[in-house]
Amino acid sequence: MSEKCKEYIIVIGDKQVFITPQVLEIIHEYLHRPMGLEELAKKLGLDNWEEAYTFIKEIPAWIMWMPINLWRHRLSKEGCLELFEGSEEQEAPAG
Repeated sequence: MSEKCKEYIIVIGDKQVFITPQVLEIIHEYLHRPMGLEELAKKLGLDNWEEAYTFIKEIPAWIMWMPINLWRHRLSKEGCLELFEGSEEQEAPAG
C-alpha cells in the first residue's frame, strides 16, 4: 500500500476505517442532517459513540467537505480506489 493511500485510513483503537466514497457519503449524511454519534458509529461499523467521536476528530476537514465524485476521482487517480473497494468486498458478509 502506498504512503498516499495510508493517509486515507483512520485508525481507531485496533480498527482501521478506509475513507472510501461510501464512508464519505455517511460522513456527509452526518454533517447535513441530524444524526447522533451512536447512529454514526453503527453505520461505520464502530463499537460506540466514543469511537465515532474519535473518528470525526481524526478525519481531515478537507476530506469531510469534499464532494463524493471528486473524492472517488482522487482515489482512482492515486491508485487507492481499487485497493479500498477490494478490501470492502472481502469484508462483506456472504449472503
